[in-house]
Amino acid sequence: MDKVSGKLTVFFEESFWLGVFERVSDGKLSVCKVTFGAEPKDYEVYDFVLKNYYRLRFSPAVATDVKEAGRNLKRVQREVRKQVQNTGIGTKSQQDLKLQQEQLITERKIVSQEEREVEKHRGR
Repeated sequence: MDKVSGKLTVFFEESFWLGVFERVSDGKLSVCKVTFGAEPKDYEVYDFVLKNYYRLRFSPAVATDVKEAGRNLKRVQREVRKQVQNTGIGTKSQQDLKLQQEQLITERKIVSQEEREVEKHRGR
């Protein structure tokens, strides 16, 4: 039986509110970034997740360490406090988003190159 876990982090960066969806499935991490614009209310985030989760474009899966455990309540509270103070997103997630961005760029280059080839052959 496969275990899939997900996490959504909403934070303010520059002039926009962003959400980072992290999904861990079979020990592999995939990430998707969403721009909310104005500060979303809790119910708006919940509604967005219900309506749009299956349309999100997650990055390719990257191997990651999956930690299983019952956790100490005070430790969880400390980690939550650190995450609230931290304005950025996890390093692994940033790398994953960068990988997705690079793949989209290469896909666009290939498509535009093919279009140029077609135009070149039409011109002859």
